[in-house]
Amino acid sequence: MNDTTQLPPLPDRLSINPRSRHHNAEVLQHEVGIKLNDKEYTNVEEYCISEGWIGVASGKALDRKGNPLLIKLKGKVEAFYK
Repeated sequence: MNDTTQLPPLPDRLSINPRSRHHNAEVLQHEVGIKLNDKEYTNVEEYCISEGWIGVASGKALDRKGNPLLIKLKGKVEAFYK
């Protein structure tokens, strides 16, 4: 793949929720992969590399505002472009 466009640097913390202050639409235009303890996750809602956690949806449960309830999983977090 010979891509001439420069990808934006991945932030330390990123959220897919547009109402979050950690939401970055420029980065999310590209496909981002997340690994936690060398296992790739596809259902990550938010991550923080420096604090070492990811937030994944807890089944079909929703909070009172209609957002999915998140479970925080801790470990070594790696973010990368696919």
